[in-house]
Amino acid sequence: MTILNANPLLLTWMPTGGEMIVLLLIIVVLFGGKKIPELAKGLGQGIRQFNEAKDGIKSEIENGIKETPKEKINTTSNNA
Repeated sequence: MTILNANPLLLTWMPTGGEMIVLLLIIVVLFGGKKIPELAKGLGQGIRQFNEAKDGIKSEIENGIKETPKEKINTTSNNA
């Protein structure tokens, strides 16, 4: 659905099937067949770490939002 809302000029620069095959062949030639699994593993670990950090920040924000009203109640009752 988001592709339909994208800028038409952007869609003209997207690689087609044949271009993707050429890119994959260039990657194989440059890095070799043995390095590609290592690169993919490193990329997967990087994505996993990014998602874990993203989820951690999201949970910290949600916990901060949930704890804020309780802290306000405690500080007002202690001052009275």
